[in-house]
Amino acid sequence: MAAERKRKRSGIEDVRDRKAKVIKDSGEKRHIAALILARGGSKGIPLKNIKMLAGVPLIGWVLRAAVDSKQFDSVWVSTDHDDIEKVAKAWGAQVHRRSPEVSKDSSSSLDTIQEFARLNPEVDVICHIQATSPCLHPFHLKEALEMITKQGFTSVFSVVRRHHFRWQEVKKGGSAATQPLNLDPSNRPRRQDWDGELCENGSFYVSTRALIEEGVLQGGKWAYYEMLPEYSVDIDVDIDWPVAEQRVLRFGYFGLDKPEVVRLLLCNVSGCLTDGRVLISVSGEEMVSVNTRDTMGIRMLQREGVEVILISSSEDLLTKALADNLSQRTGCEVRQLGKDIQCEVKAMMDDKDLDWKEVAYMGNDAPDVDCLNLAGLSAVPQDAPVVAINAAKYSCHSAAGLGAVREFSEHILLLKKKAKSQMEQDRIHRNTF
Repeated sequence: MAAERKRKRSGIEDVRDRKAKVIKDSGEKRHIAALILARGGSKGIPLKNIKMLAGVPLIGWVLRAAVDSKQFDSVWVSTDHDDIEKVAKAWGAQVHRRSPEVSKDSSSSLDTIQEFARLNPEVDVICHIQATSPCLHPFHLKEALEMITKQGFTSVFSVVRRHHFRWQEVKKGGSAATQPLNLDPSNRPRRQDWDGELCENGSFYVSTRALIEEGVLQGGKWAYYEMLPEYSVDIDVDIDWPVAEQRVLRFGYFGLDKPEVVRLLLCNVSGCLTDGRVLISVSGEEMVSVNTRDTMGIRMLQREGVEVILISSSEDLLTKALADNLSQRTGCEVRQLGKDIQCEVKAMMDDKDLDWKEVAYMGNDAPDVDCLNLAGLSAVPQDAPVVAINAAKYSCHSAAGLGAVREFSEHILLLKKKAKSQMEQDRIHRNTF
């Protein structure tokens, strides 16, 4: 029986490999879809997939990498939750509303992927990307998919090299002694003398439709794609979060535009620099509260050559006295904008000969959405409405008037420093080779 099953399996694989070869030889274009599974009922961290990680929803990191890779005919998020659907659409994905049958705690990833494949018959290859892998870059996806499209593999999955010595587990109360599983204790190798072992890191699994319909993600002519350890980040429990934030700030993918080109920050006064309240005295004088941490953040940017302009909309007119005092305290020009904020900001940029990628924008509500979407870098305070949060590229941990401007200023400077470091590293490589 075992031999018969093996012959049948071999026959299936032969047919599948011949079919893949025919497609490859004919040059037929296959529909390749990215699919991120994001169920709302995470047990370890509630709504983990849209929790903010370094100012970006967790799922946003992999969606940005997938969209910017330009390798996919469609990018999807499979979810059962309304809030996750909103975030997914804001980051450029289509949404597959999974059925209750595949949204249970006992449902497997394969169950959901198979449902997606049944409902989307035009898809030929599915790249299942894990939302909990925020250090994924577009080049990882491009190189892995070329193994499918150019080298004829039917499944490719990501791995990382680990140098861990493993020992056999001894159950509590057991009398047996543990045994080494991958080393000789009398001849322990040095790390540099040992290649280590390849372990799945869970970042992505690329599979053909035929494999998925058979009920497997790995099979046929398979291959692994090795990722460096710095990109192999996974988040399961709360304790992983602060470590992942530090890792993603250093090794994460921040988008196609280089952050070092930012030359101008436009920042709303009301709801960003201040908490939005205007205090009126008995004599009719108006007052606002400005946090010294925020003004320090502005000065930090100015010292690095970034111009900062404070803006106020027609809905919250500042008196001339208040505008003059803010300008004096912050060293920034204060501009009053009308109802068409985007048009006036574009005119301002044209006067300064700037593109959107050279502009950082900090807003706080629906009128700012267009500018938040267009700016090279954009942010909102922690207490901004959802419509603004979904449009921004960075969401602050701090609330308006309580350090949000300082936090965004530090984020801008961090990205400039990161980009400068990368440029210097590239220059070293060019001079060396």
